[in-house]
Amino acid sequence: MKKVWWKVLAVALVLYTIISGLLLDVPRLSILNETIRNLHFHVPMWFGMIIMLTGSVVYAVKYLRTGKIDFDMKSVELAKAGILFCILGLLTGMLWAKFTWSEWWSGDPKQNGAAICLLIYLAYLVLRNSLQDEQQRARISSIWGIFAFAAMIPLLFILPRMADSSLHPGNGGNPALNFFDSDDKLKMVLYPAVIGWTLIGVWLAELRVRYKRIEKATEED
Repeated sequence: MKKVWWKVLAVALVLYTIISGLLLDVPRLSILNETIRNLHFHVPMWFGMIIMLTGSVVYAVKYLRTGKIDFDMKSVELAKAGILFCILGLLTGMLWAKFTWSEWWSGDPKQNGAAICLLIYLAYLVLRNSLQDEQQRARISSIWGIFAFAAMIPLLFILPRMADSSLHPGNGGNPALNFFDSDDKLKMVLYPAVIGWTLIGVWLAELRVRYKRIEKATEED
């Protein structure tokens, strides 16, 4: 029962997010209008991605320090969950951009930075699959994962803020997220959405780790 409650909470919060995010009244803001509802789906994807990738790099460091393959399994599965959230974040962002910037992809610095981050992490998966030796694969991919996380910080949080051409909120002199999040109606859905989607990501990673453990035990038998 102790291991189930947070999974029930995750499902409940995501259902609440979907229903409330689509049906509750939202403030009418210039240009955004009804598209502000995407705040409850787009922004939690990025929060989830960052949390998953942070967990991945933590376990990568733990693996390099201890050599325990279980840490490597947790690292890669959290990275995969982070990649999934990144893809969903890009897709929801493109949808939002179409209705507010009139283009699916405008070359916005933050869009480009997120796309580069995705490519770096996809290369991480390709690298893992190209190595046969378990310890070598874990060691090299852990180092790559740390590099990828370090590259993500300037690509998403520093360089877009320095670009005058950015249309993204909080960059290029545009108002930051707190401007759009000033209404209590948005907060009532946004905060639970971040928690719910993040828990779903952790759940997916946990399921994958359990599957890998079973698969590894079967191979050893």
